[in-house]
Amino acid sequence: MNFDIIIIGSGPGGYVAAIRASQLGMKTAVVERAELGGICLNWGCIPTKSLLKSAQVFEYAKHAEAYGINISEANVDFLKIIERSRAVSSQMNKGVEFLFKKNNITLLKGNGKLKNNNTVEVSFPDKIEEFTAPHIILATGSRSKELPNLKQDGTHIIGYREALTLKKQPESMIVVGSGAIGTELAYFYNTIGTEVTIVEFLPSIIPLEDKDISAQLGRSLKKAKIKILTSSSVEKVEIKNNRCIATINSKGKESTLEADIVLSAVGILPNIEHIGIQELGITLNNGKINVNSFYETNIKGIYAIGDIVHGQALAHVASAEGITCVEHIAGKNPEPIDYNNIPAAIYTTPEVASVGLTEDAAIEKGYEIKIGNFPFRASGKAAAAGNQDGFIKLIFDKKTDLLLGAHMIGLNVTELIAELVTAKKLGVTSHDLIKSIHPHPTMSEAIMEAAAAAENEVIHL
Repeated sequence: MNFDIIIIGSGPGGYVAAIRASQLGMKTAVVERAELGGICLNWGCIPTKSLLKSAQVFEYAKHAEAYGINISEANVDFLKIIERSRAVSSQMNKGVEFLFKKNNITLLKGNGKLKNNNTVEVSFPDKIEEFTAPHIILATGSRSKELPNLKQDGTHIIGYREALTLKKQPESMIVVGSGAIGTELAYFYNTIGTEVTIVEFLPSIIPLEDKDISAQLGRSLKKAKIKILTSSSVEKVEIKNNRCIATINSKGKESTLEADIVLSAVGILPNIEHIGIQELGITLNNGKINVNSFYETNIKGIYAIGDIVHGQALAHVASAEGITCVEHIAGKNPEPIDYNNIPAAIYTTPEVASVGLTEDAAIEKGYEIKIGNFPFRASGKAAAAGNQDGFIKLIFDKKTDLLLGAHMIGLNVTELIAELVTAKKLGVTSHDLIKSIHPHPTMSEAIMEAAAAAENEVIHL
């Protein structure tokens, strides 16, 4: 055998699995056809957060007078914002390269394909070679989904990759889809001066989030002058005079919208083609690979993690799956991942973060619930920061007092959600949260206050 383990793909699932495998004493190789770090580091999580930070700084500069600071004029240099974003991604890419060297991981730069349950064929630019290992992990990630009537041409109708590297800031943009990708890029472009319209097929934006969070984000984005069309779809887009003419169906009524660019943000598709799974008879369900609790497929020795398996398509989920998978291979007896306790985050302004059941989902599951809300308009830290939009909503089981779900919208709430993930995992009750002293003044105090609100003990409201 060439290696103890071979991993195809170096995204947040693949590279984390590789590092953990090396730590556990396995001779490890990673096959990667593009940049180290996958979509997350190069075309997703990291570069978008860089763009959003630039937008946030511009927003502060425009309103600096409210903080007692005079700035004569703030202007956007679009290409420099893009350049900074790419530089941040490059820095993180180099960081993964360093970690590979530090952990003696072999990088095979080419296209990987399964030949059998212990052999990977790698197509390099100038040759094809085969490598063997008793354990092979597929971590090939996903790509932007294309609708049949919204084919991406990379110029007028684009996906998230092109949105991160445009050569010129568009004056107007239609964003199709209002999940994390759609809302984040809509916020970015709107903040720097692009006229943005969001078109969402479902009745509310960020439809996977709690209904109250969705409603609040809708109000905040509309206040920022983003147009939102829910229960609407783009029927077709025609290109005329270098402009996009989109036909919109809103509750049975058709109209047209004109924009420089249409951004398709309608979801992702798993990268499962051309990697040998069909030839080996690896089973699928609804377009994703079937795996057990430790990510082994129906073919012994072949595993799959990340966006190509069922579960939330999130970078931190892929990383956790990679570690769990490798530790199981190494005989470490890891605990299976609890997919009911996975945090989600959206980095608009205000930010959105959540874990566990929404209010509607808890009721549908038959729970008798109690809810605690605490608005950031009552938070001293939020007032000092000049951003009081949003609230924290906690959902508890009335019978057991256990935390069922946590939902937040506001300044920096993506930094707060981990407390509730830990609380939920440890079986923390509302009374535990009330009696856990939080520092003052902080945004995190709102967690304690929301728990107190559920018990009619809230102090500052």
